[in-house]
Amino acid sequence: MGPDHAVLEWMVEHRVGWVTTMFWIITTVGNTFMMFVLSSAAWAALLTSKRTVDAWMVAGSMLTGWGLMNALKFAFARERPPIPERLVEISSHSFPSGHATMSMLLATVAIAVMLRSSTPWLHRPVLLALPVVAALLIGFSRIYLGAHWTTDVLAGWVFGALWGLGWIYAEKAISGRNPSAAR
Repeated sequence: MGPDHAVLEWMVEHRVGWVTTMFWIITTVGNTFMMFVLSSAAWAALLTSKRTVDAWMVAGSMLTGWGLMNALKFAFARERPPIPERLVEISSHSFPSGHATMSMLLATVAIAVMLRSSTPWLHRPVLLALPVVAALLIGFSRIYLGAHWTTDVLAGWVFGALWGLGWIYAEKAISGRNPSAAR
C-alpha cells in the first residue's frame, strides 16, 4: 500500500461528524465555480480601480489555469479514491485536484495584487496569509472527504502556485518593457 492509500485509510479511520460537516462546507465554498465567482469579482473591482493589468492577470491566470488543469486531468486520467471511502459523488478524473489548483492559483495572484495595492492595510501579514490558509483548507478538505488522493492535492497546490507565479512574472516582465502600461 502506497502513501496515498495510507493517508486515505488514516483519514477514514479518524473521521468525526462535525469535522466532516466542516470540510463539506469548505469543499463546497472552495469549488471551482466559487473560485471563478471570486476572481470575477476581483477582476471587476480591479478594472473599476483602473488596475487594468492586475485585472487581466487575474482573469488570464484563472482561465488558462482552468484549461490546463482540465487538460492534465484528461492526460493523466487518474481514478479517484474508491467508494465508500469517498464521501463526494463526482465523475471527473482525479489528478490534479481542481479545488486545490484553482484555490492556490487564486491565492497566489491575490497576494500579488494585494502587495501591489497602495492600501497599506492590505499588506498586513495576517491578511496576506488568509488566501493561502483558505487554499490549504480547501485542498485538505478534498483529502479528508476522499474526493482526491493526497498526491492529487499536492500536485494541484504546486501547479496552482507555479501557474500564478508564472503569470505574475510575465506581467512584471511585460510591464517592465512597457512602463506606460496601467497597473
